[in-house]
Amino acid sequence: MEKNSTAAKYIKKYCYVIGLLSFLVAFFFCGVGIHYQEMQKKASGTYLAESTVRRIKSRLERYVMVSEIIGNCLIDGDDLDETSFLELAEKIPNDEGVIKAIELAPEGIVTAVYPKQGNTEALKLNMLQEHERKADAALAKQTGKYTMGGPYQLKQGGTGALLFNPVYRMDDSGNSEFWGFVILVIDWDRFMYELNPEYLSEVGFCYRIWAYGRGSEDKVILAQSQSEMPKESLTVECEIPNNTWYFDIAASNGWTPVSDWIIIAAASYIFSLLVVAIFYQIFSKKQREKQYTAELEKAAEQARNANEAKTRFLFNMSHDIRTPMNAIIGFSGLLEKNLHDEEKAKEYLKKLQSSGNLLMLIIDQVLEMARIESGTASLKLEAEDLSELFHSVYAVFESDTKKKGIHFCAHTSVEHKYAICDKTKIQEIYLNIVSNAIKYTPDGHSIHVTIREVASDDVRKAKYVFICEDTGIGMSKEYLPHIFEEFSREKTTTENKIVGTGLGLPIVKSMIELMGGSIQVESTQGTGTKFTVTVSLTIASKEDVYKEPEPKLISGRDRKKDIRILLAEDNELNAEIAIELLTEAGFLVDRVADGQECCEQMKEMPEGYYDLILMDIQMPNLNGYEATKKIRQMDNQKKASIPIIAMTANAFVEDKEMTRKMGMNAHIAKPIDVELLISTIEKYT
Repeated sequence: MEKNSTAAKYIKKYCYVIGLLSFLVAFFFCGVGIHYQEMQKKASGTYLAESTVRRIKSRLERYVMVSEIIGNCLIDGDDLDETSFLELAEKIPNDEGVIKAIELAPEGIVTAVYPKQGNTEALKLNMLQEHERKADAALAKQTGKYTMGGPYQLKQGGTGALLFNPVYRMDDSGNSEFWGFVILVIDWDRFMYELNPEYLSEVGFCYRIWAYGRGSEDKVILAQSQSEMPKESLTVECEIPNNTWYFDIAASNGWTPVSDWIIIAAASYIFSLLVVAIFYQIFSKKQREKQYTAELEKAAEQARNANEAKTRFLFNMSHDIRTPMNAIIGFSGLLEKNLHDEEKAKEYLKKLQSSGNLLMLIIDQVLEMARIESGTASLKLEAEDLSELFHSVYAVFESDTKKKGIHFCAHTSVEHKYAICDKTKIQEIYLNIVSNAIKYTPDGHSIHVTIREVASDDVRKAKYVFICEDTGIGMSKEYLPHIFEEFSREKTTTENKIVGTGLGLPIVKSMIELMGGSIQVESTQGTGTKFTVTVSLTIASKEDVYKEPEPKLISGRDRKKDIRILLAEDNELNAEIAIELLTEAGFLVDRVADGQECCEQMKEMPEGYYDLILMDIQMPNLNGYEATKKIRQMDNQKKASIPIIAMTANAFVEDKEMTRKMGMNAHIAKPIDVELLISTIEKYT
């Protein structure tokens, strides 16, 4: 899982990097495209501006030609009176009506104008003295070149530009002498209309035509499509007679609109997401394939290990089970032959019981380990007196330590002697550790057990440390890492003559971890072993432990009436043992072979005939659970409420819980503990 998590983190990091790089690459190429588009747009704008400039120049050249017709007549010495001027001006074509008027201005003073109608206000106007016009007129006179001025507010009304044609004539002595001006008045609005710059707006451009004021750096706006021009406009110069106009052009919404950059960013982001998605799919697939391959290899290795473990398990179980079974069979045969010898018979019976207990221990440990591995192990928490619990553990080993001459020392130092715990599991943990110390400690050596309380981080809990230290045979450094592995033993029973399955310590470790505790082991071969168990338990009070008085049991001879029991048991031998034990205890027993017969017997017999039912679980026709359910649903309430005790080989905690859920009153595990069976029966009768 950790490797998978690390690989996933690396893939995510790579995705971030590749996503960023793909975004930058996409953004760069899109930016290049935008830049190219901008260049194309600017080239188009420049072309349109230059095209407009060419049209302006073309028209002004025509107007210059018109002015030259009259100017050449004057230079040739013709004195044009008003009548001849009007006749000549009338012959000059002006189809477009852009030339508003043609004026003669000897010495700069307008003396004649064509057409006269609508332009008489311009007569007698001195161009060299008129405030707005004098700078342009003076420049034309000074340079002797055509000069374009304006646009001005015309005296005759409207707006117009003036094209000054300075006329110089030769006097009698051959010197060039200023005669005056031939002036073309150009209707500015008509002039701009004929140029038609508005078509630029139709193709997405805006414009501005401007020039510098005469003798200043101030900009004079001649024409524009809007009041504010966008930044980075292109400027094309337009050379006009004796002046320069400037033509600014720009894209109406900018050469590269902000919306285009937003679209580019969005497109680059989407592209990077697609790249990342493809990358993630490819690399995730490779990672999954790699992981799958690793899992296959791991599964194959686990299968090999499981097969080896199974082989070891079968070998160990075969040996460890056969040993007590061999003793049981052997001593059973000896008992049969020596029934007449009471002493030998008693000795053989004790050995039979010892071998049976050992066999039961082996089976219980195997089942307990299976339950832990399946994840069904749970804690049954109750308030307990720890002092009593520890004392009961020490009492178990008193005879063993005396028999081997082991110096056994136990020291307890705890502040909180009452705690909530699973008493059975606590006892099993301590029993396993101490019994191992006794098994592997030679005669005459010592075992020191210490239980103390240390500071706890949680005020509601007490932290207990259990230390068992012996001076036994110890373990090698090579074996120590494997001490908590299932079926693991440094030496077999055959080698060291010490009985064991190799399951005790794995079970102990699992139980401790289930409680949230820890176990540590230190050992030196030939010196001894030290186990340290640390576990935190919720603090309880004395009242929590002793709040319910012990039930008072009634012995067989003190019973006021005979107790009749209905035994539901399909196995003949188990039934025979149970009937014999119950009969010896003074109970009356009827037996049925399955759950169906049990229900029929309850219906058939009168109310109160049976005081209690002992119910096996696994039976043919109708199992114990279903039989209990049927009985609890009987119409006769007294029969339906009869105490039912499960007596079954299903001995796990979940089995006990299931019997309670199915409506049974108690649970007795097989093989039967006679005292527990009798006390439980008497509790419910």
